[in-house]
Amino acid sequence: MTDATTSDDAEPRTVQQRGLFFEEFELGTRYLHRPGRTVTETDNVLFTTLTMNTQSLHLDAAWAATQPFGQRLMNSMFTLATLVGSSVAQLTEGTIVANLGFTEVAFPHPLFHGDTMYSETMVKDKRLSSSRPGQGIVTLAHTARNQDGVVVATALRSVMVWCEGARP
Repeated sequence: MTDATTSDDAEPRTVQQRGLFFEEFELGTRYLHRPGRTVTETDNVLFTTLTMNTQSLHLDAAWAATQPFGQRLMNSMFTLATLVGSSVAQLTEGTIVANLGFTEVAFPHPLFHGDTMYSETMVKDKRLSSSRPGQGIVTLAHTARNQDGVVVATALRSVMVWCEGARP
């Protein structure tokens, strides 16, 4: 004797990856985004040339060796994009309406080829939108550290997200 939950004809339970709805964000909660991302020379050169950034600190190893850090630096916009990107699956996948802006972006220590970047996000503030029913604004403090725990990037980001049950 079998019932519907064990039958071969039963529909399997389905789970879809998504971010958090407005109501699920909790102030003061810290989200660790894993796995880390080991950055490479290829990442740096491709991102830098794709974005038409001709900065020698990213492209010219001989010249960069004569500069204060003694080697090429990862493009800071790559670092920022990877920091934010690492949070998407956990926080905003399918629940974001729009990025509203970034403030307080800082790169207190360079990221180098071969470093592994680990990212985390703290929920700093949230409020319902006064002009867009069914949506809320969440302020996220993103932090990236290298494999030694040294902070390499920070950014405060405001996002508009759907409230639960309001997403089309």
